[in-house]
Amino acid sequence: MRVLLVGAGGVGGAITRIAARRPFFEAMVVADYAPARAEAAVDALGGDGRFTAEQVDAGDDAAVARLLARHRCDVLLNATDPRFVMPLFRATRASGATYLDMAMSLSHPHEDRPYAECGVKLGDEQFAQAAEWEKEGVLALVGMGVEPGLSDVFARYAADELFDEIEEIGIRDGADLTVDGYDFAPSFSIWTTIEECLNPPVVYEAGRGWFTTAPFSEPEVFDFPEGIGPVECVNVEHEEVLLVPRWVDARRVTFKYGLGREFVETLKTLHLLGLDRTDPVTVPGPDGPVAVSPRDVVAACLPDPATLGERMHGKTCAGTWVRGVKDGKPREVYLYHVVDNQWSMTEYGSQAVVWQTAVNPVVALELLATGAWSGTGVLGPEAFPAGPFLDLLTAYGSPWGMREQ
Repeated sequence: MRVLLVGAGGVGGAITRIAARRPFFEAMVVADYAPARAEAAVDALGGDGRFTAEQVDAGDDAAVARLLARHRCDVLLNATDPRFVMPLFRATRASGATYLDMAMSLSHPHEDRPYAECGVKLGDEQFAQAAEWEKEGVLALVGMGVEPGLSDVFARYAADELFDEIEEIGIRDGADLTVDGYDFAPSFSIWTTIEECLNPPVVYEAGRGWFTTAPFSEPEVFDFPEGIGPVECVNVEHEEVLLVPRWVDARRVTFKYGLGREFVETLKTLHLLGLDRTDPVTVPGPDGPVAVSPRDVVAACLPDPATLGERMHGKTCAGTWVRGVKDGKPREVYLYHVVDNQWSMTEYGSQAVVWQTAVNPVVALELLATGAWSGTGVLGPEAFPAGPFLDLLTAYGSPWGMREQ
């Protein structure tokens, strides 16, 4: 397997460190818009000859296709933010390679009823091309990070192994992470966090289909395992709600994120001030007016999440709560994966949230390389058997858990 990894930021850098310990691939080209960042990711691996650095603009379909061809890569792994999903998706299809991402094409709210009806849903642009991918015999594995990704694998495992009927699947994400020296320091890309938290959340119900609610709706307190404890969670737009119902039979699917009240209020303030906008505004500059995106300014004012590991303490938990029936009796479980920041920093030099995101696409790449997973078309993680993935994740030294509720 020859892999083109596009994006050498926090998650991309963690992917290289994890992959470097595995023998399943022949080469990995690490490409980024900033050459120094790609080179730093490769240099950190201590001379592993399988890795090379390149420069590429992820928004330039033709340039990405040329890079795939020049290095004879048969897989593109997208580790950029969601703005670049479609250019990379198109370039990969044109090259006949396998595509893999951790976040899907962007949504657009309904023009008239944003908090009741869906407009363009997450992943709609990608699924619109599913028939062409299948006809051409190539695979796009979409949403294969931690959430979406591992959470979807948990949903498939629950359906196959733990339940006869499923009433509800609810992704629940929480943490007790703190960062020394910062009152507000998101542990993941603030650009992506704003996108998913301020867009109308999507809920799925059998018979009704997908619909939306107001941001931060339906608050609940969820008790997270391994000492994290109770965290208030709220509805947030996320890919799992769009993916799970396509392959898993459940009467209701939700995603709730443990943001905390202070974080929620900060996001509401950004929205009130228009600082969540992506359309450029004109501001004075030393050489005249400059057009800038308010959201990009917010991101630039905050610390890079990948650099926070040394100041970070605590654990992060990603998991899937499932309620239904087994052998005629009610059952409720929480399947989860916890990463301690001290462990991930000591073992890999990556902070917990980016490491937890990065490990899952590497596991998926290995399953594709060995043939344990295979398919054509545009498929989510639920389309594949869960057992091989969970076994290999444990073999990577990061086991998952299950709690009867």
